[in-house]
Amino acid sequence: MPASTENVAAHLSARFKAVRSATSTLCRPLSPEDMMVQSCPEASPVKWHLAHTSWFFETFVLSEFLVNYVPFHSDFRWLFNSYYNSLGEMPEKKLRSSFSRPPLDLILAYRAHVDAAIEQLLLHPVEDEAARRIVLGIEHEQQHQELIATDVKHALFTNPLHPAYIDNTEPLATTAIAPPMDWVEFSPGLTEIGLTPDPSSVEAFSFDNETPRHPVYITPFRLATRLVTCAEYLAFIDQNGYNRPELWLSEGWTTLRSEGWQAPLYWQRDSETKSGWSIYTLHGLIPLEDLSETPVCHLSFFEADAYARWTGHRLPTEFEWEYAAAQYPARNNSETEPLQANLLGSGHLHPTTANHIPGVQQLFGDVWEWTASPYTGYPGYAPLPGALGEYNGKFMSSQMVLRGGSCVTPASHIRVTYRNFFAPGTRWQFSGLRLAMDATH
Repeated sequence: MPASTENVAAHLSARFKAVRSATSTLCRPLSPEDMMVQSCPEASPVKWHLAHTSWFFETFVLSEFLVNYVPFHSDFRWLFNSYYNSLGEMPEKKLRSSFSRPPLDLILAYRAHVDAAIEQLLLHPVEDEAARRIVLGIEHEQQHQELIATDVKHALFTNPLHPAYIDNTEPLATTAIAPPMDWVEFSPGLTEIGLTPDPSSVEAFSFDNETPRHPVYITPFRLATRLVTCAEYLAFIDQNGYNRPELWLSEGWTTLRSEGWQAPLYWQRDSETKSGWSIYTLHGLIPLEDLSETPVCHLSFFEADAYARWTGHRLPTEFEWEYAAAQYPARNNSETEPLQANLLGSGHLHPTTANHIPGVQQLFGDVWEWTASPYTGYPGYAPLPGALGEYNGKFMSSQMVLRGGSCVTPASHIRVTYRNFFAPGTRWQFSGLRLAMDATH
């Protein structure tokens, strides 16, 4: 941690500028029309992401901590609110794609206005709570960077032309073969999960749902050394996996039938011959045979669970995952980049083939890994006070936990204790699976 409040402000200023710049870089390949599309209920238009992340800094930082701050536009306080009910009304999420006004240039002016105000605030030492709010805003924007990549992929896929976000398949070109799946055994017993925030540091960040650190008893288990590949998942499809109700949870079977699932999202057969699979990626459509050794992604929890049952195994709990991940070095000496991880900075924008290295790999990046754990608060969990308490806590119902980040997660955003969560039928995220089993098997 920087030694003085002046250094804290300077360090926060550098982080803030870097993250805001990274968001702009993500948007560079997009047209204004691209930024208007909202192609599924989970997604939002990119233009809305640009506005909402600025709204977050304006609402929770500038309006409270910058003297004489003048809001950019009085209507933006409710127009770009996402789900903070204690702050007042907001438009329905499904209407976000109808926001042709305000136009993009006004949204970019809004971002510039907020950027200048944050820089003004950070010209001087800031109080601890303001610094914590800025860090939260930075982490919040990194979450939206991942959402931008995810939402853009779905938006471009729904276009009948299936245009590429980046028209370059070179990052995905590989002849690598995934190593055989092996198993590593762990015998944790009574261990501790989660973390306890450091009150002495305004920059040591964690979300409230990662706390508090608490004891958990974990029986011996085995974890697969790598993620499940497209080729392995194709075998599940070829063995009629989507037509065998005994493999599926009841809600999963109902969802499968109502949605007509026959393969992961973005997999499609040739429209004329109905033979041969292609996978839509951010680099465009690519034949499955060229991606067969890469991890399968865009699976729902139901699909991941059904595949695990088909193999005679199961999904790991989030506690098993965290314990295993803590045994492997997650970061290099710079403490900024996860070690050997395919995250957003790699530029692949798609899962990559596992390496032939010993031990458990692909714990970070590539795909978010579904776990068998429902998303609830840890013992002693307390949400943040005020409106920020709505950030995580109110979603602790009917969701499942995912761990490890994906190929579109910013590298400095992920950590061993990070808990992502989605409804079990969600497929638009970069989500896949790793197998586990009891050590007695």
